[in-house]
Amino acid sequence: MKRIVLIDGDCHICNQSVQFIIKRDPDAQFQFASLQSELGQQLLTNHKISSSTNSMVLIENNRHYLRSTAVLRICKQLKGLWKLSYIAIIFPRILRDAVYRIVANNRYKWFGKKDQCPIPTPEMQKRFLR
Repeated sequence: MKRIVLIDGDCHICNQSVQFIIKRDPDAQFQFASLQSELGQQLLTNHKISSSTNSMVLIENNRHYLRSTAVLRICKQLKGLWKLSYIAIIFPRILRDAVYRIVANNRYKWFGKKDQCPIPTPEMQKRFLR
């Protein structure tokens, strides 16, 4: 099953997250698209998510997950000890999402904004949807 992760294409931490996921996803379960792309906007519309969302979005099994739930569901599928982080799902979503929002609201200030992206390898390019 393919899983689609929508990210903010201008966000440094989001781009680092993509590289993090790819390194720990040798079975290539995850594919990626920018929230700002035409495809990203279409997927948001199809799943009735606001086009102005600034959250990481995971789409799997024709369902969507936002913020901390998306992050934890992604970690659950990664190789290594990252699977264990899924245990944080036991915390109320309102608390998990509060932490997520603090990071999201400060991501440009703390991690910067991407002026340019690194050139992806051909293998990485296959993972990006257009």
